[in-house]
Amino acid sequence: AQLEESGGGLVQPGGSLRLSCVASRFTYAIGWFRQAPGKERERVSYISSSDGRSWYADSVKGRFTISSDNAKNTVYLQMNRLKPEDTAVYYCAAAAAYTITYVASQYDYWGQGTQVTISS
Repeated sequence: AQLEESGGGLVQPGGSLRLSCVASRFTYAIGWFRQAPGKERERVSYISSSDGRSWYADSVKGRFTISSDNAKNTVYLQMNRLKPEDTAVYYCAAAAAYTITYVASQYDYWGQGTQVTISS
């Protein structure tokens, strides 16, 4: 599957952005990851296409919301109350098989990434 991300940009602290990830075909889950300069990749959220399960990292819980439009093979990440520490390249990834945890190693396809910068 091919993935295409969009929606990144520059916003002020406290602002909002919505990222989109369009997959070329059905996959079992779509996850969002981010990587800031000099830091390890962090799993941000995922949503399961088969059972609707979602998961959030503690760092974004209550601020980010993941949703999907299965008819369009599209997943959205609504990011509110953004903080400077949310600055990173955000990647979406797709899993070709069902699993319980959807950790990074269980994703088979990755997008190119979209830059999110939070700065005043």
